[in-house]
Amino acid sequence: MASFATTPRNRVVRVPDRGHYDRETVYAVIDEALICHVAFVQEGQPFVIPTLHARDGDRLLLHGATTSRLIRHVAAGHEVSVAMTLVDGLVLARSVFHHSVNYRSVVIFGRGGMVEDGEKMAALERFTEKLIPGRWSDARRPNAVELKATAVVAVPIDLASAKIRTGGPKDDAEDYALPIWAGVVPMETRYLAPETDPAMTNDAPVPDYVTELLTVRNGQT
Repeated sequence: MASFATTPRNRVVRVPDRGHYDRETVYAVIDEALICHVAFVQEGQPFVIPTLHARDGDRLLLHGATTSRLIRHVAAGHEVSVAMTLVDGLVLARSVFHHSVNYRSVVIFGRGGMVEDGEKMAALERFTEKLIPGRWSDARRPNAVELKATAVVAVPIDLASAKIRTGGPKDDAEDYALPIWAGVVPMETRYLAPETDPAMTNDAPVPDYVTELLTVRNGQT
């Protein structure tokens, strides 16, 4: 994959050696993150909206109610900035100043547009399959009323960068002799046992693609 251009907008300024501009690294964070935050300005008022996202090749898909402020802003072709972050660990240094977090983050800049009705169903499938592969073919599809009330917009991923921190604490040289524990507390997303909806009126079993979350995504055997 080609790398994104490095411009004043997407260049990582603070600790620049943590910056990554290749699409493979950027897309890996986008695909793993479940939530993104979309920033935009309307009539001088800044907004940041958390929402689900999905990637379709070189574009980011967002969806919501047709009346959504965010959706209307993107559909009109206005600028947005989208961020997502994965936290991998707490970094505890010997000094408070050098405490940190290990993370993988991405920031995207761009202008979007409406996804036409002919593509909407395929886009909604991408959202569903990103959450849990296999669910789209098992659940009821959106009906005409639901489709009419839902809009999907796409933001071309033309300019983006990733910023990643890994490793342990980086203390001042004179602090390494201090009798204080330092290190990393790793963190990861774990899936717990599924909880059946008590409102179910039948004895449908938990689908295999749900139980697989406990093995495939949790790294269990």
